[in-house]
Amino acid sequence: MSDDVSDARPTTLDASAEALTHILRGKPGLRRGPDLDAVLHLLADRRKMDLSHLSPARQAELIHARAARLLPGPERLTALLTSARGDARPLTVKFGIDPTAADVHLGHAVPMILAGRLQRMGHRVVFIVGDVTARIGDPSGRSADRPPLSEEDVQRNLATYRRQVGPFFDFDRADFRFNSEWLGALPLPRFLGVLERLPLSAALQREDFRTRLSAGSGLTLAELVYSVVMALDSVEVGADVELGGLDQLLNLQMCRRVMEQHGQVPEVVVATGLIEGTDGTGAKMSKSKGNYVALGAGPEEIFGRLMSAADRLLPDYLRALTELLDPEVELLLTAAAERSVHPMGVKTLLASDVTATIHGPEAAAAAREAFRARFSQRRFSDVPGLPVVDAAGHRAATVGELLARVAGVAPGLKQVRRVAEAGGLRLVAEDRPGGRREATLSSADADRSLSAVLAAHRALVGGARGGVPPRVFLRCGRAVVELSPGGGRDGHADD
Repeated sequence: MSDDVSDARPTTLDASAEALTHILRGKPGLRRGPDLDAVLHLLADRRKMDLSHLSPARQAELIHARAARLLPGPERLTALLTSARGDARPLTVKFGIDPTAADVHLGHAVPMILAGRLQRMGHRVVFIVGDVTARIGDPSGRSADRPPLSEEDVQRNLATYRRQVGPFFDFDRADFRFNSEWLGALPLPRFLGVLERLPLSAALQREDFRTRLSAGSGLTLAELVYSVVMALDSVEVGADVELGGLDQLLNLQMCRRVMEQHGQVPEVVVATGLIEGTDGTGAKMSKSKGNYVALGAGPEEIFGRLMSAADRLLPDYLRALTELLDPEVELLLTAAAERSVHPMGVKTLLASDVTATIHGPEAAAAAREAFRARFSQRRFSDVPGLPVVDAAGHRAATVGELLARVAGVAPGLKQVRRVAEAGGLRLVAEDRPGGRREATLSSADADRSLSAVLAAHRALVGGARGGVPPRVFLRCGRAVVELSPGGGRDGHADD
């Protein structure tokens, strides 16, 4: 199904789509300039656009188009939206997140973007912070049990959650709830009454549980009943719709089952796809792999991480993270393939829109210009403010350690290796009068000492032009570090 389902009369969304399509068909310059500004303005308007006037079928389509699974089906969602309009009542839309870490990343934002759409259709979003379920730990997809979180861990992680997720929908028109409100005082007889109606086989049929048991990994009784505890959240708030990632599908199906046991109409489940991490290796976006974009990061970091993402991720990122409609995404990708739009312009549009969603248009524009000033230069020697590391003082450190731990420009050693495997780890020498030479370093080089790598490339870094030694840089993807010959302090190059 596509996004371009028409109502009987033109709508504000139709007018926006017509204006944006007109721009995209005109071979726009999207790396900078008025065309980029116009598209970003239209997308910013869509993030606030009232969608309540759309027909229920069109509203359902805007949700279904971004869902990987919709249970029991799109027809049920359409019927639910139709009945809600007929009864003049908002639907209760549940979205829950367990504060198991301090950072929320863009992968978590995908279902929240749909929550924002439903809110703008006139429905009530209940954002549930799982301060109780976090202490059990969601077992979905895990290969081993995890040490339980303390109440202090949960409270510490909660500190910035509301601020991080706030850009994606209006909390003034949403409920922000903690499931300890009802689970903290849950009577044991009531909980046992729920469990006695659920066969153990329902839990043990889960492939992730069977895999862990066959491998001899731990599996606690708390993890077995996690989905049941989560389902009681749906019962408590009387959810009509629940949003979550595709990795939550089994848990979401349990919510429907337990709601039915309680005599409630089972919620409609909208499961969104899991977006890949920025490194393009196929692994989902996660903090542990260092391939994520944190919602709490600054505008320059968010913009830079998206600009350095693998090109093949563009279609999925455009669909999952922006308000572009399917025909507009296809138009952009076709134009990029035919080179009527520069592919880097499409990526600039993505990075600008996501950064603007989180930090505002002015901060996004500043981040874009800072990125351009740094990475559009032909010579690193002309870029002010690059980190400088004393090469002599860190000769024993590996290249990966220098980038990740000394300079702090890479999230971890694994990320440096992954960049090297993709051909993005470079040793660069620039002569003072002019001229530039570079060598591509391998993933094995990332684990070699800096002294060994410099020795292996002595001809590149050791030659002098006019008696003046070259300036030497390490580039890891979009991150650049200058290697000073020694004697200076670590810091930044002079502006």
